[in-house]
Amino acid sequence: MCGIVGLYLKNKDLESQLGELFAPMLIGMSDRGPDSAGLAVYHDTVDQGQTKLTLQCLGKDFDWAEIGSALEARFQAKVNYRSNYISISIAKDRNGIKAWLLENYPAVNVMSEGQSIEIVKEVGRPESVVDRFDVRSMEGTHIIGHTRMATESAVTTAGSHPFTTGQDFCLVHNGSLSNHNRLRKHLSQHCGITFETENDSEVAAGYLTYQLQQGKTLHEALTSALDDLDGFYTFAIGTENGFAVLRDPVACKPAILAETGDWVAMASEYTSLADLPGIKDAKLWEPEPATVYTWGDV
Repeated sequence: MCGIVGLYLKNKDLESQLGELFAPMLIGMSDRGPDSAGLAVYHDTVDQGQTKLTLQCLGKDFDWAEIGSALEARFQAKVNYRSNYISISIAKDRNGIKAWLLENYPAVNVMSEGQSIEIVKEVGRPESVVDRFDVRSMEGTHIIGHTRMATESAVTTAGSHPFTTGQDFCLVHNGSLSNHNRLRKHLSQHCGITFETENDSEVAAGYLTYQLQQGKTLHEALTSALDDLDGFYTFAIGTENGFAVLRDPVACKPAILAETGDWVAMASEYTSLADLPGIKDAKLWEPEPATVYTWGDV
């Protein structure tokens, strides 16, 4: 049992309040996922030709100032610090930087890459994660979060959501896939998709990333998923300019959508939507089974 939340802003005037609006949504899913929490926020888009990487290291004695200075000097990176994460904006080849990190700082993990996405996630109750990363101060266009109750694997940061397998792409998942091992093998051997964990949700992210790489729209990729992904699931997905929700054909996992002229929000339970401005006048509905919902440029 896990919790999913997502908030997509249609009103640009609210972008400065994104984190303030979102924090109660994530905390509201604490009972569904007390083990760990994470989020993907889309903000501070870098210029064309640049890439933004989010870097993480769990080592308590890790010196981010040291690596930040090295990145600034060697790669002319713009560095922003956030707890045991940093985000860097670079104009040089991102693969070259990742190879340099692997050689010089093997404990550092690349959590996300793209032009606007930043992923942070950590073990601990959602409220502690919100406080640690100062989520309430975050600004941006949209944000997707997850609270996890680990029922089939260890409680780890790596196993927490969101998962990303492509540029500016992320997925959070409530449910379980039954064919993820076979699909993981196929995607790894024949499609060039790499995986870092054993989590079935990462396989779903990898599948959708591959579909997008083949030229499909996100709507088309999710429609294909209804045929190719076995199991039960509710997905919330973020891209650089859009947001999507999909439930499996049985739709046994709870989900609710709300929409006003200012925003679209999704949560596993209404409690996480109750404090949003204008919720009393919002359109509220339960997403239909096997139906793709998208907003923005996807």
